Amino acid sequence: MKRLTIALIAVLSLAAIAFKQFEPNRVIVNNSFSFGEKVEYRVHYGFINAAEAKVEIARNLSVVNNRPCYKINVTGRTVGAFDLISRVRDNWRSYVDTVAIVPQMFYRNIQENKYRKEETVVFNHDRDQAVSTIKEETKTFKTPNNIHDIISGYFFLRTINFEKVAEGEVIEVPTFFDGEVYKLRIRFVGKDVIKTKFGKIKVLRLNPLIPDNKLFKGEGAVKLWVSDDINRIPLKAEVELAIGSLEMDIKSVKNLQKELAWY
Repeated sequence: MKRLTIALIAVLSLAAIAFKQFEPNRVIVNNSFSFGEKVEYRVHYGFINAAEAKVEIARNLSVVNNRPCYKINVTGRTVGAFDLISRVRDNWRSYVDTVAIVPQMFYRNIQENKYRKEETVVFNHDRDQAVSTIKEETKTFKTPNNIHDIISGYFFLRTINFEKVAEGEVIEVPTFFDGEVYKLRIRFVGKDVIKTKFGKIKVLRLNPLIPDNKLFKGEGAVKLWVSDDINRIPLKAEVELAIGSLEMDIKSVKNLQKELAWY
């Protein structure tokens, strides 16, 4: 009986270890987005259309690293005169764990004028690793717990209850990009009401903080207005450049968790 008990404990222990390998590091309650969501944006420089962007969650479940995932595509392309000056055709994709809201795999295909870059990153959360493959070269990077890519980080922010966030507070999200780990930092500015082509709507004002550089005008050059509802989708963005500014406005939206409350 003693040997049987020891054997049973050993089997249960091994089973627990095996199960733990596929358990997410955390469980995030998500009522803000789901399968089939599609949002399109118009990017303009003054009155001149500059680009179009699209954010789509596939209708079907994907499985990566034996985990159920949202397949999220983000595409961007220049239009009009900007397409003649600087042609951009970018495709970004993240497979985001439906339970932990962390990425299991990230893909990007960048086409900007003659510049090309294609990369796949597989996240091993049980080992805190990101494995990046560019062409035939593969590198493994050490990462902190619950690391994000730039797409999953945005969707994780949508799950945050901003009623519990103080004005001026900065939210930090560990993010892996281009072989480096950095902190995506977002300041909650407060609440507001903005006017769009669909009508007025209540919003949360966010300020993504970026390092000083020659392209943007200071750390707070990026401003973001997000719907103050369960969806928390970006409705408007503004980027202050060294010369002028770029603006992004919502163009169309489908399959949200709840209809936006325009008035």
